[in-house]
Amino acid sequence: MKHDKLVEPDAEMVRRGEHPRPQLQRDRWRSLDGTWQFAFEPAGAIRRPEEVRFDRTIVVPFAPESEASTIHDTGFHAVMWYRLDVRLTPAERTGCLLLHFGAVDYQARVWVNGALVAEHRGGHTPFTADVTAARGDSDVLRIVVRADDDPHDLAKPRGKQDWLESPHEIWYARTSGIWQTVWLEPVPDLHIQGLRWEPHLDRWEMGVEVHLNETPPPGTSVRVRMHRAGQVISDDRYELSARDLSRRIGFADPGIDDHRNRLLWSPAHPTLITADVELWQGDRLIDATWSYTALRSIDVQGNRLWLNGRPFFLRMVLDQGYWPDTVMTPRDTGALRKDVELARSFGFNGVRKHQKIEDPRWLYWCDIFGLLVWVEMPSPYRFTIPAVERLVAEWIEVIHRDRSHPCVAAWVPLNESWGVPDLMINPAHRDYVRALYHLTKTLDPTRPVVGNDGWEHVATDIVTIHDYASNPRILRERYASAEAVEGVLDRQQPGGRALAVQGFAIEHRPVVLSEFGGIAALTNNDAAWGYSKVGGSNALLEAYSQLLAVVHDCRGLAGFCYTQLADTFQEQNGLATADRVPKAEVARIAAATRGTRRATAIDYDPDPVPSAPPDPTGETT
Repeated sequence: MKHDKLVEPDAEMVRRGEHPRPQLQRDRWRSLDGTWQFAFEPAGAIRRPEEVRFDRTIVVPFAPESEASTIHDTGFHAVMWYRLDVRLTPAERTGCLLLHFGAVDYQARVWVNGALVAEHRGGHTPFTADVTAARGDSDVLRIVVRADDDPHDLAKPRGKQDWLESPHEIWYARTSGIWQTVWLEPVPDLHIQGLRWEPHLDRWEMGVEVHLNETPPPGTSVRVRMHRAGQVISDDRYELSARDLSRRIGFADPGIDDHRNRLLWSPAHPTLITADVELWQGDRLIDATWSYTALRSIDVQGNRLWLNGRPFFLRMVLDQGYWPDTVMTPRDTGALRKDVELARSFGFNGVRKHQKIEDPRWLYWCDIFGLLVWVEMPSPYRFTIPAVERLVAEWIEVIHRDRSHPCVAAWVPLNESWGVPDLMINPAHRDYVRALYHLTKTLDPTRPVVGNDGWEHVATDIVTIHDYASNPRILRERYASAEAVEGVLDRQQPGGRALAVQGFAIEHRPVVLSEFGGIAALTNNDAAWGYSKVGGSNALLEAYSQLLAVVHDCRGLAGFCYTQLADTFQEQNGLATADRVPKAEVARIAAATRGTRRATAIDYDPDPVPSAPPDPTGETT
């Protein structure tokens, strides 16, 4: 059986992958994606929805800068308006009705039937409006959205979105307004509003938190029924006296390593535990939701990363998450799944999602197929009080949204000192990084945190280095042994930047080469570039194989992240084209990615060649 052979999920799991909120699903929901009315307006020109003259249409959720939106206007527009009339179904005319937005860049105000129902700031995180009161007795919802997104504002988290009219260097097309799915969900008046899962592998327990929308009456209970491979592994019911419930659910420890390993989530065996979480009032079922989680632990010990109590070597690829005709929005959920399968087929066991908070359905497929993820906050490019407040508020929302996904392996609030340009000389910049690090550890103490990825470390669990040396010999000299790496940490400055601020000891931490490579195969596009260039597919494969052979041989490293998965606009340095067509034979790329590194007492690889492919439900075939 080939190593990169992934088990096809069953029809039920594929259907579940369409839901916009993967870990809190109800069967009744409706996408509002499609054709909406649309208008651009100068900033501040119009204040009320009834004043807007909608003069065109747009296909939601595609940004107006994209071809798929049918607008394809890449100019500077600070304000845009959307309108949609929705005829409600019988189920949507009773009980509570929620209107969900996956992401609107950057600031959104939402009116329903003339009433302001929501305001949200932050371009990468979801928000919800309870539109029950605005619906009233009407069988139609008129939804109007105003999105404010100043294209020149460098003090808001914007990631790789360019502030110039045309993409330049490593920045790309802007994404304004609605760019993730919009959907309606009818729910009971009293309902489950949020779920959070936290595995405790040391005690073989699963923590669960259930949050209701309001304080329940006496006699209300929550039932949590958990399954693995179709078998019930726990069935518990808890009385509720408040809006929030926090419990730990114990599982039977199988004892034998082989059995334990197949119960745990890892890239080799991405075993998921599904859960039915129900809300009861006495003997009456009030609300029913579906979710999933997994048993696994991620930790740092000494100079190694640990997965499920064993050292492992991280093989990541940088993923920008852009598409040629849809910009930051995938054409459909199949495109998200394809990117996960592509990374796995290339031999990677992890992805560093770069300067983007991806659609949560991408995390679902990472959970399904066993792909570890570093979550990285999109950066602002100025250090101001508003910039700090904006990033902190949105970063908290990111952690709350994604922390229950088994695939999430690390948090990265800042990258390459973007937004903290004077980190080495300004104490306030350094305190900001430390504050982000400790805030993240407070909100989620179960995962490593990289305060500032790439260089100038001031607070981090992992020392990350960006080094685009194209000569394999140079990489070998720098990272071949722990002693060599100590020399790099002490004296050298890959990228021309110090690896740590003065006074921060970075020794005795895992070292990950979190950006390297970036090899571009020469094309007829003179504007295309990479960090180095070679002539064609065969030369790309040869250069990639040489770099990866050296990196695998470097015992001073705990992992790597190759730049990058796919070409992204002017950056033609992907292992695949922008349309996700591999540039060389997939099997040979995968062989180079996996290398010949052998497991030792201090270098366990949790992703060995399995005798049978992993099954996301926990069974092996």
